[in-house]
Amino acid sequence: MQTSTTDLIEQTLTRHEEISPGVFVIGFLRQHDFKPGQAIKLGIDAENPPRIYSICSGNQDDELCVLFNVKEDGFLTPRLAALQVGDSVFASAPYGTFIGTDDPAWWIATGTGIAPFRSMLRSGQGKHKQLVHGVRHLNQFYFEDELRAGLGSNYHCCCSAESADGIHSGRVTAFLEAQDSLSKDWKYYICGQATMAVETRDLLISKGIPFGNIITEIYF
Repeated sequence: MQTSTTDLIEQTLTRHEEISPGVFVIGFLRQHDFKPGQAIKLGIDAENPPRIYSICSGNQDDELCVLFNVKEDGFLTPRLAALQVGDSVFASAPYGTFIGTDDPAWWIATGTGIAPFRSMLRSGQGKHKQLVHGVRHLNQFYFEDELRAGLGSNYHCCCSAESADGIHSGRVTAFLEAQDSLSKDWKYYICGQATMAVETRDLLISKGIPFGNIITEIYF
């Protein structure tokens, strides 16, 4: 999604790490407080339109980090991937309404949509949470060790194209469909691409979850 460049401030990268083929975590020193789940606008310079990325670091971490995968035909992500620590990026202050709380909730993500939930976990919101992460390939369970350490048996991995011990075969929607009971009092946070978000929302509604308890963040 394109957005304005007028509110961007130059930042120096302190982190640039490829955590899976074509998938990167980059970050700079945190200068703003933020609420777990919020996002920033991020650009390569002050002239070209930035894109929006969820923050994947905790709200007390020294660095503010984002997670992205390279889109080969895109403008921004190949350039971000080519940067190094010490290079500059342009970023906005954190903002957004996809905000985690301490209340019981399901966190439902696909792909890089795991980013805001990692932020919520690192910010101390992991109690009374169930996390479902769906991917196509086994090397796409980003932050897997950290999430498993923080959530234990409440961390559920779903893989649609490969299989392994301890991994649910199939899509996130299949995993949720198989759940005998989903509490109508809990919140359900969904983060991922539009098709997945809509399908998951409709499934939850069909299982009796009130529309007002479903909070969605769509990735483009």
